[in-house]
Amino acid sequence: MNNGENCKRRRKEGFTADEDDGENDDSCSSGRETKKKDLNGIITSLILLDEQEKRGREERNDAFKEEKSVMESTHTKGTRTMLEFHSNLNDYYSKIDEADSVKRKKSRVKAATVVATASNHVADDGNGKSGSGQQRRLWVKDRSNAWWDECNRPDYPEEEFKKAFRMSKSTFDLICDELNAVIAKEDTTLRNAIPVKQRVAVCIWRLATGEPLRLVSKRFGLGISTCHKLVLEVCSAIRNVLMPKYLQWPDEDSLRKIKQQFEGISGIPNAVGSMYTTHIPIIAPKISVAAYFNKRHTERNQKTSYSITVQGVVDPTGVFTDVCIGWPGSMTDDQVLEKSALFQRAKNGGLLNGAWVVGNSGYPLMDWVLVPYNQQHLTWTQHAFNEKIGEIQKVAKEAFGRLKGRWCCLQKRTEVKLQDLPVVLGACCVLHNICEMKKEGIDPELKIEVIDDEMVAEDGLRSVSSSKARDAIAHNLLHHGLA
Repeated sequence: MNNGENCKRRRKEGFTADEDDGENDDSCSSGRETKKKDLNGIITSLILLDEQEKRGREERNDAFKEEKSVMESTHTKGTRTMLEFHSNLNDYYSKIDEADSVKRKKSRVKAATVVATASNHVADDGNGKSGSGQQRRLWVKDRSNAWWDECNRPDYPEEEFKKAFRMSKSTFDLICDELNAVIAKEDTTLRNAIPVKQRVAVCIWRLATGEPLRLVSKRFGLGISTCHKLVLEVCSAIRNVLMPKYLQWPDEDSLRKIKQQFEGISGIPNAVGSMYTTHIPIIAPKISVAAYFNKRHTERNQKTSYSITVQGVVDPTGVFTDVCIGWPGSMTDDQVLEKSALFQRAKNGGLLNGAWVVGNSGYPLMDWVLVPYNQQHLTWTQHAFNEKIGEIQKVAKEAFGRLKGRWCCLQKRTEVKLQDLPVVLGACCVLHNICEMKKEGIDPELKIEVIDDEMVAEDGLRSVSSSKARDAIAHNLLHHGLA
């Protein structure tokens, strides 16, 4: 029994003796002091534990901050090192290209000097008479062009030719005839000129297959730099000579027929074109990298992607009537539209007065652009209208699918420089139109489905009158049982 209990018991029993009272008081005081000391010890221990825990947390935080700082520093150094390496690599390749260019120029000058000297010797030999009667030629590396010679034979199978060049022989010959006056070259003393058909074939095969230039070189028995030059020359000729003829805005009679065809497809009146914007992958440019960064493709493919845009308007047969090429891939569909020549013509000249160009939700609703309803809760009338307008939009998506399917160079990053790429893409659109007009079918295995990356335009409604007109069209479709 402890001292506290003795104290209580003795008080209860009524002890009154002075000696006993003194002893009891001493016992009670001793018990209280012991408890107080124990309590103080416990409190002191808790305080020490709390301080230790606090110091432990601070030490862990300091260690975490230090580790984070080291990781950030390492990441920054790594990024800086990669950028420096990339820059140095580009500089290295640039210097190599410059050195190669200088070597080629020197070789040509030296070769020309040797030929001229040899010619003089031949002319002076035998009292001014040449021994052989033939002029010497510049030495050229012997390459085999057996594959092209085989394709160029009159009896070469039509199906095989179409498989290689995405078009029939007659369409190929038509293109050669149209471009002959622009791309034909004359023979020189040093070498014979490359024939027009071979020039066009190099370009079309490169666009159709998307194969690297080294493989194009082997196919046609030409140098790599020669093939690259031919591709750019023929694409430029196609854009300058054939684009005004095969890719242009329809005249009044053609617009009338287009309206009838689109109305027959969807029931929507006064539609003169179906508009769509797609992206073409490119290698990361050296300047304005952020402008060409394609966030949507990067997120979908889990791989950093850069691109440029191609906006096109097509008629009911899938033929392009207007294109806008070359704007950076970070721009949205409505931003590309505002930068296009079509937008300026429609805004300033009233090109599309009383007519509609149909687009998806990535474009705004304007006086001449008709888009589907994009709010969350649609009425039955609005839903039916969206289905019908989708029939027109489908025409443009399928046309872009055939464009990319025919010309596989549009499906992957090419070796063409960024500044030359719009010329190549424009040539692909013109060649697509020629194939469509000539009813050139496409191999089902080549068809691709264009992935829709549309994003709803920030300012989706830019015309109140167009909103009312769209409502009227939707009600009319439902009233006449067309939706």
